[in-house]
Amino acid sequence: MRKKRVLLFSEGFGTGHTGAAYALAEGIRLLSPDVQCRVIELGKFLNPTVAPWILSAYRKTVSSQPKLVGMMYKTQYHKSLNRLTKLALHRIFYTHASQVIEQLKPDLIICTHPLPAAVISRLKRQGLDVPLYTLITDYDAHGSWVNAEANRYLVSTSRVKSILTGRGVSPELVTVTGIPVHPKFWERSNKRLLRKELGLADIPTVLIMGGGWGLMFGKEIMNSLTARMDEIQLIFCMGSNDKQVAKMKADPLLNHPNVRILGYSSEINKLMDASDLLITKPGGMTCTEGQAKGIPMLFYSAIPGQEEKNSQYFVELGLAEMLDPDVVDKWFSTLLREYAGLEVQRKRRIVPDRKEPQYCATTVLQLLGKPAREAAEAWSPSSQQIRNEEAVYVTP
Repeated sequence: MRKKRVLLFSEGFGTGHTGAAYALAEGIRLLSPDVQCRVIELGKFLNPTVAPWILSAYRKTVSSQPKLVGMMYKTQYHKSLNRLTKLALHRIFYTHASQVIEQLKPDLIICTHPLPAAVISRLKRQGLDVPLYTLITDYDAHGSWVNAEANRYLVSTSRVKSILTGRGVSPELVTVTGIPVHPKFWERSNKRLLRKELGLADIPTVLIMGGGWGLMFGKEIMNSLTARMDEIQLIFCMGSNDKQVAKMKADPLLNHPNVRILGYSSEINKLMDASDLLITKPGGMTCTEGQAKGIPMLFYSAIPGQEEKNSQYFVELGLAEMLDPDVVDKWFSTLLREYAGLEVQRKRRIVPDRKEPQYCATTVLQLLGKPAREAAEAWSPSSQQIRNEEAVYVTP
């Protein structure tokens, strides 16, 4: 019997869209090894020379002119991509998309970015007979995600579902699954053992993620972060930003035994488990991974648009705060004064729309025709206690 095939299309505008695709693919593989998954950044795959230039231009625009990015997001917020735009995208960047689909013969296509979703919807209008699922990777839904040809939307919250239905999408086509995270984030590990494994001191620890965009806070924030290095451990994780790593390692202020400066790491799940506080930009994937691990979050430099909506969602629920020197001082004081109490509080609190981390993968398998019982039994945590006591955090 032929194995089911799932083709996941993304684009490299930031890491979250592709990260969600890989997370869902790994979740599906773990729950059902007989389902084949493949993740492709479609524009880069079809245009390996041109795509990096486009992504670089986008990145520079976001970094240098965030207000312009926010204005464009807001002015187009309620608008789907029109047919002319879809035609232009197809002709210029995605001409051979149909050939890729024909070669791989998927039973299901899942798009985690609006551009491939728009292109596949156009192909469906022209006769492509493969179900298209759109996985929205933020806590908001820009109009560009909406296509009449989409067979289903997988969304983070009921609020996002309401936004879609308000734009005319049938409620039956929208499933609240949560944003998928890699199976490494499905369980928590022992903090003390992890710190020993990672060579970290067993003291209050703060994880600061800058990623490929670099850190975007000023000297005042940095001074607040480093003021208590003798008592609080700082882990800076800068992703693939090698220049930022080199600059920070050369900074005398950060030359301290309780400061760790890392580049790309495949062990973010372990670093979150080993830490007590996460400071990050509010990207949809990072926020969801932090929620799965139950680590309290402080947000900085939200990109106007979707990241602002992400931060608003988590802040309104009391799951995060916006970063400023006073907030840093408050949290660091709490870590030092009430550390044991925070550890007790780090239990999973049921928040609106919270799904088990594997729920999105399980949902896709059910929609593929795999019995729900079989999918659910394919994964079991190491203990029921871990599952029930996954972290929750409260602001001090």
